[in-house]
Amino acid sequence: MLAKRPMGQGAASKKYDVLTALGAHACGGSKFEQRLVLRFMTAITARYNWQRDELTMGRAELARLWQVDERTVKRELAKLKTAGWVYIKRPAARGRVTTYAIDWERVLYDTRSSWKSVGPDFELRLASMGKHHDLTPETNHKVVAFPTPKQTEGGTEWDQALSLLYRDDPVFHGNWLVQVKRSGLRHGILELEAPSGFHANYLNTHAIARMTRAVQEFAPEVHRVFISSS
Repeated sequence: MLAKRPMGQGAASKKYDVLTALGAHACGGSKFEQRLVLRFMTAITARYNWQRDELTMGRAELARLWQVDERTVKRELAKLKTAGWVYIKRPAARGRVTTYAIDWERVLYDTRSSWKSVGPDFELRLASMGKHHDLTPETNHKVVAFPTPKQTEGGTEWDQALSLLYRDDPVFHGNWLVQVKRSGLRHGILELEAPSGFHANYLNTHAIARMTRAVQEFAPEVHRVFISSS
């Protein structure tokens, strides 16, 4: 993949490629994902320092760029950090705003399913960037490793679905699902509980379809999954 960021020979074309990957990924996503990725790309093109691998922008500046309020900026940055796309390189200090870095390996890993939409040459080119990597996210300071869920015969449909979701995407499981608890099953509706309203809203908006499919593998009678907050 990209060792850290597009630099050296062919760097300019690599920059276009990763931005294209992001754009294609957004086009295939929900309107909420499209808006988040558009804001992310706009911050990159406006203020990202490719040479130093730094995005240095305060909330006020981002709010002005994205034409939103600072509460929205805080919410969007939280989503990007939870996804593992950005992480804090230097925290804010007196007279200095927070400096972020971008985990390009994570970005490309998450957008890989959209490469083919651009074309076979593009897919081959991005795959060749990772010829020394297996295109799976690394366990490092940016992504917290979580234990593999135990698979037991006596587990609920949600326990079994969690095991399946972990196998499909352990990083998503660790970031979003490990704290989600089963609340109950009533009239074919599986009720789950997330630790916060933001957490519940994100899952209901971005992940409910894949969560429902996983549950239905073990409980076909479930026709809906709903997440509330504690």
